[in-house]
Amino acid sequence: MSLAGAVQFLCRTVLIGPVLRVVGRPEIVGREHVPRRGAVILAANHLAAIDSLHLALAARRCVHFLAKDEYFESRGARGRMVRWFMAATGQIPVDRAGGDSARQAVRAAVEILRRDGVWGIHPEGTRSPDGAMYRGRTGTVRVALATGAPLIPVAITATAPSRGLRGRERVRVEFLPPLDLRGVDADAVGIRAATDALMDAIAARTGQRRVDDYARRWRRPDESAA
Repeated sequence: MSLAGAVQFLCRTVLIGPVLRVVGRPEIVGREHVPRRGAVILAANHLAAIDSLHLALAARRCVHFLAKDEYFESRGARGRMVRWFMAATGQIPVDRAGGDSARQAVRAAVEILRRDGVWGIHPEGTRSPDGAMYRGRTGTVRVALATGAPLIPVAITATAPSRGLRGRERVRVEFLPPLDLRGVDADAVGIRAATDALMDAIAARTGQRRVDDYARRWRRPDESAA
């Protein structure tokens, strides 16, 4: 087991998993669709920052996410803790501000899958600002076609912090059957259609309203839009 795998196992079983199980009482459905070994892509909707933790907990494998490089550059005691956590759990820093950011992300994801790893991705690119499901970015399907890794849609519900602990719905993480990419043309039209099919499959299970537009980067209420 790799260091990242060992740390994620520790987080699932001791450090973070027990808290998520108590607070979210997650219901896991369809885990049989996730292979125990080999490369796989887990593509989920994105309602809250905690979604990635629930996804990794439910998958029971070492899941690698592409994380913005700011997480690896934070200062102070909290910044050092975040840097250690991100590095120790095998997350991959990506500069999302640069002009080559999309190609950089694709290369990093392909490398994860070539090592028979698990790539976790939220195709919307950021958290939904209003609970709707926004247009998916095409990199997920591009990587699936380039690597041949199975692409598993994942529907996550009840993670958005809309209510307090009392009355909170039970978190549900549902792994759907792999998206059938046979016959998909690796051109812009084919990839766009397959990406829309991916998002439609997830929305059909979450009940989210579909928005044919990209979500803007989520900001805290006190964060300037400038």
